Amino acid sequence: MSRRGPGTLLRHYRSLPIRSRLALLVAAAVAFAVAAVSVTCWFIVQGKLYDEIDNDLRSSVSTLRSDDFQVLTGTCRATPSDSLGVGPRSKSYGQLVRADGKVCLFPSSTAQVRVTGSDKAVARNPDPNEDDIRDGTDSDGTKLRVLTTAVVIKDGPVPQGVAADYALVLAVPLKGTRSTLNELALILLLVSGVGVLGAGAAGLAVARAGLRPVDKLTEAVEHVARTEDLNIRIPVEDDSEDEIARLSRSFNSMTSALASSRDLQQQLIADAGHELRTPLTSLRTNIELLTRSEETGRPIPEADRKALLASVKAQMTELAALIGDLQELSRPEQGQHAGRTQIVAWQDIVESALRRARLRGPELTITADVQPWYVRAEPSALERAVVNVLDNAVKFSPGGGTIEVRLTDGALTVRDHGPGIPADELPHVFDRFWRSPSARALPGSGLGLSIVARTVQQAGGTVALGPAEGGGTVATIRLPGAAAPPPEVP
Repeated sequence: MSRRGPGTLLRHYRSLPIRSRLALLVAAAVAFAVAAVSVTCWFIVQGKLYDEIDNDLRSSVSTLRSDDFQVLTGTCRATPSDSLGVGPRSKSYGQLVRADGKVCLFPSSTAQVRVTGSDKAVARNPDPNEDDIRDGTDSDGTKLRVLTTAVVIKDGPVPQGVAADYALVLAVPLKGTRSTLNELALILLLVSGVGVLGAGAAGLAVARAGLRPVDKLTEAVEHVARTEDLNIRIPVEDDSEDEIARLSRSFNSMTSALASSRDLQQQLIADAGHELRTPLTSLRTNIELLTRSEETGRPIPEADRKALLASVKAQMTELAALIGDLQELSRPEQGQHAGRTQIVAWQDIVESALRRARLRGPELTITADVQPWYVRAEPSALERAVVNVLDNAVKFSPGGGTIEVRLTDGALTVRDHGPGIPADELPHVFDRFWRSPSARALPGSGLGLSIVARTVQQAGGTVALGPAEGGGTVATIRLPGAAAPPPEVP
């Protein structure tokens, strides 16, 4: 026969559904409370009933006097009548007990009460102001409530050699009292059972009602896992602020963010595929022309051959730049690269980017006014962002034009004198793969300013592009920092 230990019961409890566990907990809590109240009530009623019996016994003793007793040979009598007068009971017990244990039974006594050592002790040490109340039995085994008190018999013949001090023993049966207590216990047991069952049923109903939103949430999660449908939402009341409502709102926010992330990912893949198709098509066309020339033995004119090779080289460079931009955009926006940030001298990064810009636009005049400014950022990402802004200015500046660069109080401004950006296109300049219709013939992938916006945002700054006074465009990057580097921590 197998025995279930506490561990087995605990594992079985944990395997139950939450609503069943809640119902069991509610039923157990109510059972404990009902049991405590029932036991307390039973003991209180028992105490009250016993107090009533004890008061009746003491009242009967107080009405008796020492001259009410006559001690005869082997017989005790209560005068003037044979009635003991112990409350309204039909049966009562009365007897006198000597110190040597001899019993003088009253004629009206129902039966003899069994004598104990405490009764003899009361007779040996008479004190009419004290009494002893206990549970006892008669000669037939009937349960009794017994009061023993000392009496001194002054009148009447006393047997020679026997002390005149006696203990008066009065008793009443406890059958009616015990019957009442048993009935009360049965009633309390039935009420407790009904209460526990009702509490269990109420707990199960409350658990079902309370966990219904959790069931909906579970169904929604299973639906998402099964169908990958991120458009599902759980309805939540606007004024509800409980834990379930907060969980539902969090789930809706999560699915909305996942759906948005997936849409952006799909859009990025589609845009990347579209942008990659142009250089790949050009590469394929040029390579096929070179291959066909080799296969047919008809050489391509030297000038055309150089032009094809230059085009292949340019397309490969554009493709490599596009792949680099895509890798930059595919990096996590926050968290995983936080450890790469450090305090950097922004003026040094700007000077390095200026050297590269002058190489790409040797015909342009680039003026610079760079003041010290120290920021917390990822050095390589920040330099790439500054280079992208300068490249944009170089790309759209007319031949022999001027580009003005200033870094003052954490604000980097790059101003060119190009054609500028139409007002209706300004909201889209930081979108991925967006290119102005007027700039589609120029090299580029449309990702440069997206990378700039992302890098600046990660560094806690802002970036803006707008028209400049007198024509052209001005780009402004602001980053939090200080004009002096922070002191080194030893």
